[in-house]
Amino acid sequence: MANIVRPSLFAMTRTDWHGAEHLPREGGFIAAGNHVTNLDPLTFAHFLYDNGVVPRILAKSSLFTVPVLGRVLRATGQVPVYRNTSRAGDSLRSAVAALEKGEAVAIFPEGTLTKDPDLWPMAAKTGVARLALATRAPVVPIAQWGAHNVLGRYSKVLKPFPRKKVTVIAGPPVDLSDLYDRPADAAALREATDRVMDAITGLLEGIRGEQAPAERFGSRRPTSEPDAGGVA
Repeated sequence: MANIVRPSLFAMTRTDWHGAEHLPREGGFIAAGNHVTNLDPLTFAHFLYDNGVVPRILAKSSLFTVPVLGRVLRATGQVPVYRNTSRAGDSLRSAVAALEKGEAVAIFPEGTLTKDPDLWPMAAKTGVARLALATRAPVVPIAQWGAHNVLGRYSKVLKPFPRKKVTVIAGPPVDLSDLYDRPADAAALREATDRVMDAITGLLEGIRGEQAPAERFGSRRPTSEPDAGGVA
């Protein structure tokens, strides 16, 4: 899969990668990123793979029914997310198992493409917090910017030429240690989630050279959801 995808991405993008020193070299960890376009999972995985990490990506379950793509996802051990169903917890259990085996789990905490009109990260689901507090695995925030110039947020038309600059930057793991021994209630989950999203947003501000809105899009919604997040 990498032999097919990587040359295609190199043909469409100019990589501008930073922060690989923050990716743990031993033990499982959670790679959490912002989500602007349906191309994000590939550029996200490209950054991780070329820095020595083979990620398990949380992807919506319907993708596993697509001919060829579904077989590839299953064969490479990706994790289906059964969004807004009684099976929503299955993806979390699979992700926990992967982390306990020392693997990297990649997740987009927003759970879908951002709806923010200026493409800033919006309010996230609590799946990333549930994973982090259950396993105490490090959460590495990763921001990326530029893939939307190849494939727009809701577009189905690629614009591969000329090659577009895609910047990906990883930051140091988010400190959640003070939450580990607290009950994993709605307040703790929301606090952990907000810390992760604050870290991602801060990195993205550095890439864009702009300041994000003080309040995230959708931040007034309920504070606890069964959905794990993942790839839209």
